[in-house]
Amino acid sequence: MQTRVPSETPQLFSVLGLPVHLLNNYSNWLTSRAQQRIGCHVVTLNAEMTMQAEENPPLASIIHQADLVIPDGAGIVLYLRLHGRQMQRCPGIELSEALLQNFGQSPSLGSVFFFGGAPGVAQKAVEVWQEKVPGLAIAGTQHGYLSPEEEPVFHQRLKSLQPRLILVGLGVPRQEFWIAEHRALCPNAIWIGVGGSFDTWAGVKTRAPEWLRNNHLEWIYRLYQEPWRWRRMLALPKFALRALVYRLTQRLPVSSQG
Repeated sequence: MQTRVPSETPQLFSVLGLPVHLLNNYSNWLTSRAQQRIGCHVVTLNAEMTMQAEENPPLASIIHQADLVIPDGAGIVLYLRLHGRQMQRCPGIELSEALLQNFGQSPSLGSVFFFGGAPGVAQKAVEVWQEKVPGLAIAGTQHGYLSPEEEPVFHQRLKSLQPRLILVGLGVPRQEFWIAEHRALCPNAIWIGVGGSFDTWAGVKTRAPEWLRNNHLEWIYRLYQEPWRWRRMLALPKFALRALVYRLTQRLPVSSQG
């Protein structure tokens, strides 16, 4: 008999006008949703996405409509701490790894689908996970370079398979728009935009050393790996300035829901 995972009630906090849901254990909350067959769109919010949302109202709208927005980036966590919320960072890649472990240990939760990345990367990531967690049920994989003619076939395939956990690695903000547009194909699934996680799992790229991650400096390692991202990294000081101005002008706006 399947054991139901206790589920907390998320608290809602505002970060520069965008929602962030505060929980002690995000993977437990999502596992509980999976057990109840309740669909969920998870957004992994960081400073870069926050700044993009300021200039991209449709992206901001998708973030507001998401069922769960987690504090993925160091900037978001520091903002929360400045406002008295002692939250730990919850990187999307680590949340996805915890869920893959849970799905592997409880096959009744359902199957998993990997969508995105260059050809062959998602499949390699799946092979790594199947070796690590033999009980993990994989519904399938699909690279992220589909032609317009191939897309309807893929949509029908996804609809027929009905996986319960769908990891989408198309990069920000493409993956957020894609999930919002297509989540009705599998309404009972948990959908998570995982960025470049497939590359990491497949061994194409490596994560920053743990000491950098623990000190909120993972962005330095990412810049070292991908120097072309330097323009996008300018979002970090911009976020810090906006956070300071927002705090001074809004006087710690906090909203919560029970």
